Amino acid sequence: MTAKAAGALPMVGEGLAAAQSAAVATQVAAALTQAPGIDDWSARPDEEHPRPVVLVHGTFGNAETYWLVTAPILAAAGYSVFRADYGADPRIPVFHGLTSMEKSAQELAAFVDQVLAATGAKQVDMIGHSQGGMLPRYYLKFLGGAKKVHHLIGLSPNNHGTTAHGMTALMKQYPITLELTDVVSPACTEQHKDSAFMTKLNEGGDTVPGVKYTVIATKYDEVVTPYTSCWLKGTDVRNVLLQDVCPTDLSMHGTIVYSPYAMREVLNALAGRVPAAKKKEGTAAAKETTTA
Repeated sequence: MTAKAAGALPMVGEGLAAAQSAAVATQVAAALTQAPGIDDWSARPDEEHPRPVVLVHGTFGNAETYWLVTAPILAAAGYSVFRADYGADPRIPVFHGLTSMEKSAQELAAFVDQVLAATGAKQVDMIGHSQGGMLPRYYLKFLGGAKKVHHLIGLSPNNHGTTAHGMTALMKQYPITLELTDVVSPACTEQHKDSAFMTKLNEGGDTVPGVKYTVIATKYDEVVTPYTSCWLKGTDVRNVLLQDVCPTDLSMHGTIVYSPYAMREVLNALAGRVPAAKKKEGTAAAKETTTA
């Protein structure tokens, strides 16, 4: 075997591994579509689970492959789960969450209306990751969603814009980079710290009356920087730092959705349980009680 051929073997191996992973994800996603409790439009609320749960993926995600762990966990806990999709660009397959977030928020509003009409529920609970944890706030604040959402749970949500480790400031020095990014995904530049979208979203306060908020963040977030940009201020807000729950949890931005400790906090939030915490981030942690 030549040195050139030997050097190519790792690249071939990586390509095969990526293809296998994509194939497995596609198979799992297809199975989830048929799974009880997930995207079941005949579901009806019950006394223990009175609200359907709407999952909102992040930038470059899609409804089918984003929630391979979260959706089954919630369904196994008895929740009716509906996976929202938004921000698709016909020029770009598979990767969604790309278009203007104002447009995406309108798509989310229409999806919630579909869920409520199908299930007969009065409200939904909502769980989102990254852009998907922040985007619903626009819906709540400007599109009448506050009456239809009981609890918004954000996993590493980009609530106050990211500095991207200084990259956003650098891009401002070269406006052509912002223009080119907008061509592919306006949602990306809208998520920059101090963007027009972020300024509008956070003017007048982070929250709206009547909605509960839970934020779960990780100090190892490499996308939303600083990670404290995730936090919300306001009434009915609980900010949870994952490493306060488990100091050895090394989850980063993309992997927080697979953290068992993050999933435990999600289930606690949905059930209205607020476990005691040794440390506090944002709002005070109370002894375990049911508040739903």
